[in-house]
Order: sequence, then C-alpha cells, then structure tokens
Amino acid sequence: MNTKALSIGALMSAILGLPTQAAQLDIQISNLTHGNYFTPVLVAAHDNDIALFHAGEAASAALQKMAEGGAIDDLSAAVTGASGVVLENPAGGLMAPGMTTESMMLDTGDNGYLSVTAMILPTNDGFVGLDSWKIPTEAGTYTIYLNGYDAGTEANDEIVNGGGAPGTPGIPAAPGGAGGENGTGLNDTSGNDKVHIHPGVVGDMDSAGGASDLNSQVHRWLNPVAKLTVTVK
Repeated sequence: MNTKALSIGALMSAILGLPTQAAQLDIQISNLTHGNYFTPVLVAAHDNDIALFHAGEAASAALQKMAEGGAIDDLSAAVTGASGVVLENPAGGLMAPGMTTESMMLDTGDNGYLSVTAMILPTNDGFVGLDSWKIPTEAGTYTIYLNGYDAGTEANDEIVNGGGAPGTPGIPAAPGGAGGENGTGLNDTSGNDKVHIHPGVVGDMDSAGGASDLNSQVHRWLNPVAKLTVTVK
C-alpha cells in the first residue's frame, strides 16, 4: 500500500477495516468516434449490489429503454432508489463526435463503484458503457477508455425510421445529416440476445437506398468509443 498517496481518512479506514468513502470526483467524458453521437449520458456511483449492465447477461428493461431510445430516466431511478448518486446529461444534450464535456463534480458518498452509459446514434441498440469500475481511494487522475456495447435487444437492421420505443425496430435518428433513407435493411442473424461488444456498423454509400441507411464512411467505428477522465479528490 502506498500510504503517502492515501488521505488520512482512507488510511484509517484501511487500518481499521472500515468502509472507505470515495468522496469527490471530477468527471469528464470525450466522444472519440468519427461521426457518431451519444444521447444524454448517465454517470452513476453505486455499491456492488446494483449495476447498469453486465456483459454476457440479458439487458434489463431500463437498459433496453436507454439502448434503443436514449432514455436514461429508469436507469437513473434504479440507481438513486438503491442509495446511489447520479450525474445526468453532462453534455447538455446530444454529445457530438470529438466533444469533451466540461469537468463536473460528483459526490459519491460511500458508493464505491462508477458506471457510465449512453446510447450511440445512429445504432439500433448500441451504447457506450462502463460497468462497475472500482473507484480508487488514492487521490489522482485516472483515464478509462470505454467500449461500445450491443444490448442484444434488437436486430441491427440499420434502418433510420424514427423508432426508439422498446420493441419497436429501427433507429431513432442519424444526427449530423449523414444518414440515408429507403434502405432495405440488413439481415442480422447473430442471435446473441445478451449484452455484448457491439459488432460495429456495416453501412453503405447509397444515401437514397441500398441495404443500410447508415454511411459506411461516417458511422463505422472501432473501439474504444469514449474516454472517461476521473479525478479523485
């Protein structure tokens, strides 16, 4: 243990075996994609009895609602209902490609884990995610790179049709003006109905038809899709 870097409170907690309070965090998020947007981001501090998602497990109804339509209210309510704390929508709306939010403070109280989620647009049920990162007790600045996940709740047909309600196929919108129309739809035969790493966008270059309504030169990505910078006070 590096006792020089620990606060007095953290050191005493370690010696006495008491729970350590994570206290104050400064949070910044960067969208690393070339042409994809994030819907309002949810940052949540919580204990180990709750999570926004787990890879390899079926999505909750609240996660499905966020991944297909961008709504974070049910996830946020689940966290606060379990004595967690949340930071909602730090970008003040859609988070554009290349955007970095201003540093925002999150008082985590005695919650020891941090999670992040937001829908990736345009996708059917893709989202950027961080699952239950253990908040360090040592003061300092930490950088975490976040992957894009597939909720496994909807086929990736890549059709932009204004959909977004859970169970309604299609993509709500293609922000940035690069989306097409009249696509016939991709045949997603993966069959993976659990949360998993997103396979990415296929797209095409036919803005007036083709199989996909997404632009293969704009909307395709490789992980990671976001960078989270956390400063522990």
